Amino acid sequence: MGCQMNEYDSNRILDLAKKINYFPTKKIEEANCYVLNTCHIREKATEKVYHEVGRVKKQFRDKKKPIVLIVGCVAQAEGDILLKSEKYIDAVIGPQNYHSINNIIKRIDEKDRENNLTEFDVIKKFDELNLVKNSNTKASSYLTIQEGCDKFCKFCVVPYTRGPEYSRSIKEIILEARQLVKNGSKEIILLGQNVNAYKYKNNHLSDLLYKLNDIEGLERIRFTTSHPKDYTKDLIEAHKKCKKLMPLLHLPVQSGSSEILKKMNRGHCINEYTDLIEALKESNSSIKFSSDFIIAYPGETDKDFEKTIELVKKIKFINTYSFIFSARPGTPAASLDIVDVKIAKKRLSLFQHITNEIKKNYRKKLVNTFCNVLFENKTKNNDNSFFGRDEYFNSVIVKSKINLTGQIKKVKISRNNQNTLFGELIDYKKREEFAA
Repeated sequence: MGCQMNEYDSNRILDLAKKINYFPTKKIEEANCYVLNTCHIREKATEKVYHEVGRVKKQFRDKKKPIVLIVGCVAQAEGDILLKSEKYIDAVIGPQNYHSINNIIKRIDEKDRENNLTEFDVIKKFDELNLVKNSNTKASSYLTIQEGCDKFCKFCVVPYTRGPEYSRSIKEIILEARQLVKNGSKEIILLGQNVNAYKYKNNHLSDLLYKLNDIEGLERIRFTTSHPKDYTKDLIEAHKKCKKLMPLLHLPVQSGSSEILKKMNRGHCINEYTDLIEALKESNSSIKFSSDFIIAYPGETDKDFEKTIELVKKIKFINTYSFIFSARPGTPAASLDIVDVKIAKKRLSLFQHITNEIKKNYRKKLVNTFCNVLFENKTKNNDNSFFGRDEYFNSVIVKSKINLTGQIKKVKISRNNQNTLFGELIDYKKREEFAA
């Protein structure tokens, strides 16, 4: 469940478990061990855990119970509550302790149940993971380079579930990146709760980007998620100089009102945000942006909301992710008075209508244009269709009689719907004409 980092973590959990002869199964009824990797960002996170555990209990009603492990951010935030409330759970493991999963499984096999590993031990975690090769073979792969957050935005639970900011060494990141490329990855997406806060000794994210840029066989680099406060001049310049860095930046702003940003403790105002956008455009005229928005944050007035609408119309984000404010237990914003639910829903509906129109107009303009697509897999439709993404992370589907997985191909976009572009491969003759 949840973010890209949970996907990376889940893959690394599999790499670890293989050492004690546990392997993935697609059939839940065959499982000896069930691992639920959880997210605490959205509302009803704990309820989802109980629902999933209930589903497992139903599946194994007449069978031997599997080991049930709850890992991730809900485990970190509410581990003791989970263990006391649901006896079917064998252990809870926080995000900085999943390197201990093999020992936990062994202890449970030996009937030692009460396990709560939620201390912040991120250094030991990555020391252990460096000993296990990343076996991911996808054309596009995630790679965690930074964890935790020191910003303490008042609505955010991350500092309490992922701990303080920690950056991995350049050496271990490059080694893992080379392993992923060796496995077949053509694109690497660098992950961090505040990825542009990356700092190891005297090295910053820009230094890491240039080193990754030199890896033979690696064709594309992306990173997410960035905080506007940590965007430095050297990183802005990297968008011009780092040729493999893709021209889409996810830069969460959360609100278009400086007053609300101050209440959120975001550490920047709207003028600083828009100045950063302009500086990035000057560095790379091809760059486009996506962002996150919290609608109806406590204290948001109609005027504050109007400023948010003004911002999205000005920037024209090609993708936005928006949610009504949902209080996270333990955060400072949890005790604030919320905006009336009807008003909040009305604002979200209007916001999403406007942002969907911007996205629709953007996609319409892509019809009859050309793009480079990295194909990730064949679709499940059994009609020789292949799925990939262009430079701006747009989903693209193309039909082909040859296997396109892992290849970057020139595509002409022929049509689109709300979420997907459809195109056709450009043959060599047309490609030469296009290049001319």
